[in-house]
Amino acid sequence: MWESLVKLFRIPDLKRRVIFTLLMLVVFRIGAHIPVPGIDPKALANVFSRGGVLGFLDMFAGGALSNFSILALGIMPYINASIIIQLLTSVVPQLEELAKSGEEGRDKIAQYTRWGAILLALVQGFGITVWMENLGVVMATGWAYRFTVIITLAAGSMFLMWLGELISDFGIGNGISLIIFAGIVARLMPQFFRTFSLIRLGEVNPFLFGIALVVAVFIVAFVVEFQEAQRKIPVQYAKRVVGRRVYGGQSTHIPIRVIQGGVIPIIFASSVLLFPATLAQFFEGSGFMKSLANALSPDSALYLTLYAALIIFFTYFYTAVTFNPVDLAENMKKYGGFIPGIRPGRPTVEYIDRCLTRITLWGALVLAFIAVVPNILVELTKVTTFYFGGTAILIMVGVAIETVTQLEAQLLMRHYEGFIRR
Repeated sequence: MWESLVKLFRIPDLKRRVIFTLLMLVVFRIGAHIPVPGIDPKALANVFSRGGVLGFLDMFAGGALSNFSILALGIMPYINASIIIQLLTSVVPQLEELAKSGEEGRDKIAQYTRWGAILLALVQGFGITVWMENLGVVMATGWAYRFTVIITLAAGSMFLMWLGELISDFGIGNGISLIIFAGIVARLMPQFFRTFSLIRLGEVNPFLFGIALVVAVFIVAFVVEFQEAQRKIPVQYAKRVVGRRVYGGQSTHIPIRVIQGGVIPIIFASSVLLFPATLAQFFEGSGFMKSLANALSPDSALYLTLYAALIIFFTYFYTAVTFNPVDLAENMKKYGGFIPGIRPGRPTVEYIDRCLTRITLWGALVLAFIAVVPNILVELTKVTTFYFGGTAILIMVGVAIETVTQLEAQLLMRHYEGFIRR
């Protein structure tokens, strides 16, 4: 491991990418502590001491929301816009054609996503500003102040989106995922210290906290193993004689990961559920909205049920978007490949689709189970100060594995042994 790290920094291109990624994440953390003007810090701290959906929102914002910083909206507007555009791509023929028209079409869809993110950031910026006024956190009033805060929050969210794209293009890993990862990790140590202080005061049972930590370690180990699990469908290529040379005849396989979408279904499901819960916070004076906020609290049975259902849905949805059995079967047939015992063409498509559906079901169920069980454990142990459930664990482990895998691939391309020994 350490030898690989040393070799990593001996490669100028990889060294630049890693340093660039770390610097961009440092910029993100600095921005998370630059507050919006006109906020009462004591009133803000009192509001976030209640926990609930606020703690969950703050987890994704990396503490920027509890500071009400210029990055308080986080990356959520961009994620929500991505969900909307991907859903529309499946139902709008014009967008589907764009998605299949190569690099130019994908760039066009990315541009639509950015415009959608700007619109959502403005709407959410207005909502969060009104919400802060209703909570008595804002010391200034008037539309001029509102306009300033809305533009500041929207610009901060767009800055994070740009930062994520820079990391993806010039750094290592998926920029958006790494920003969320950095935000969650940044909230980890303060939560630990707060919990230990409550243990010393006798407000938290140390035995129950120890059980929660042991379970968390087992879940992390299980997620690490499960993220790498895959089914290999054997593929045989027929021999072809071209002149005096014989081509093909080798055997290979199609790797189908159990968790095909990685952490994307978790992030999508969390974003969808956070949106109505956030809206409910903006209109606390409404009885219906108050009931909605209570019903969609992260520790409620309705929230956990909807969360599990959305994870299963987005796992299937994202797998369908990224893995096309028809295109795969056509490419195999084009180059003389076939699955032993399965006829080329339609039977191959049906076989791959059947395997994909079955393995995705198990992946979706396990993802939902891992995401929900820690939340139930928090309720049983009553360790509510350490608010890091299955969502945080899955995102942290998933992003870490994906990033290390990318680094390993870069090293192997340069004939070095990677981080992961198989």
